[in-house]
Amino acid sequence: MLEKLEAGELEFETVEEFLAEIKKEFGGGEEKLVKTEKLRKLEQRGKTMEEFVQEFKRVARGSRYKGRSLVKEFKRQMNEMIRRRLMKAENQLGSIKQWYKRLTALDRNWRKNKWEKERLRRKKEQTGRALRQGQQQILP
Repeated sequence: MLEKLEAGELEFETVEEFLAEIKKEFGGGEEKLVKTEKLRKLEQRGKTMEEFVQEFKRVARGSRYKGRSLVKEFKRQMNEMIRRRLMKAENQLGSIKQWYKRLTALDRNWRKNKWEKERLRRKKEQTGRALRQGQQQILP
């Protein structure tokens, strides 16, 4: 490409065209490094596992991580509580797809259970309030 450019055989209308040709010629090595660094900084935090998996997949695409190293990064970045829970499981997971599927289901169940506990607590609170109000009405 450089020879053609110096010989005047290549001409570009815009800087974008020139940059696209350079990228095509020399590959996206820098892009891979940027994606890899972005993947290493990713954390689940308050996201649901579904949200985290989608973001992780998006960022991992085009990074240098594959196979076991991708699983290792995924485990490192998920919430510690979920990771500890899964590590106690009898059959350990292998592929990243297995991790995605299992953790998404685990997270859904945990959130559903948490929601159900909260719903029952509120119901119990309301019942207690209603009983206290009923007793107050009976007393003179």
